[in-house]
Amino acid sequence: MTADMSARATQNLNLGRARTVKNDEFYTRRADIERELAHYRRHFRGKTVLCNCDDPRVSNFFHYFSHQFEQLELKKLVTTCYKNQVLDMFSRHDSEKAISLEYDGDRNQNRIPDPEEIGIKRLRGDGDFRSEECMALLQQADVVVTNPPFSLFREYVAQLVEHDKQFLIIGNFNAVTYKEVFRLIKANKIWIGSSPRGMNFKRPDGTLNSVNACWFTNLDHKKRHENLVLYNKFSAKSYPKYDNYDAINVNTTKNIPVDYAGVIGVPITFLDKYNPDQFEIVGLAAGNIKGLAGIPSSTGTDGPYMNGKLKYGRIFIRHKQTSP
Repeated sequence: MTADMSARATQNLNLGRARTVKNDEFYTRRADIERELAHYRRHFRGKTVLCNCDDPRVSNFFHYFSHQFEQLELKKLVTTCYKNQVLDMFSRHDSEKAISLEYDGDRNQNRIPDPEEIGIKRLRGDGDFRSEECMALLQQADVVVTNPPFSLFREYVAQLVEHDKQFLIIGNFNAVTYKEVFRLIKANKIWIGSSPRGMNFKRPDGTLNSVNACWFTNLDHKKRHENLVLYNKFSAKSYPKYDNYDAINVNTTKNIPVDYAGVIGVPITFLDKYNPDQFEIVGLAAGNIKGLAGIPSSTGTDGPYMNGKLKYGRIFIRHKQTSP
């Protein structure tokens, strides 16, 4: 390979990386943060909060927690800013060094986080949440709250679970079908937050981008224990079974039969209404997902088939108690 070819290859690789960074830059609106955080105030009392995917220059997470520090009775707020090592026209991460900021409360009694009250530390590396120094900050934290890169969501959640951290994070709702994430949902180790699905994010160019995103958390909240009110009664005609699973099909969550004791296939959006006191999650059936159905396929074929046609993915559930 010539020097020119090598340079072009390196440039193309850098541009590809930069586009990935750009595609992951979704700035969370403060209104969305305030709406969701209102349901968890008791979880933050006396805690150290880490926002480890946040540039404090543009992060509404840092703004929210620093201005609500005393009201939430926090112990400490720590944020880390990722420094992109790919320097080109696509990147907004143009600071010379990755930094971490620490704030431990108002000192001059003006109830505002002043610059002189915020400790700034330059990190040795690029501020990646997987780096050794960022991992050290994670180990010191009690609760992690942030909007991590969607492209690294699996890895990000796995790190939080491995270190047994409480968290409230944003992700694409489709992440519920990732094997690693669904297993945690089924085991009641992670669930959907209180706010409705769908969020508008501010992009680096100032435009708003609508994304089918939601909050993922292991912090308990009131909505999670609200019973889904059901009225429909089961009949074989109204609720046919799948070709390959001993389970009935339900096309909308509100039509779940109140009196059926067997396995029920419901749309993935059921997780918006999931109450672990009311239902048990049996498994997940989708055409491209194998081995998570929780019940055997009579044909050996994965995915919910009806009349020979593959339906959209279904979560298999069962009532914990059924009405007489």
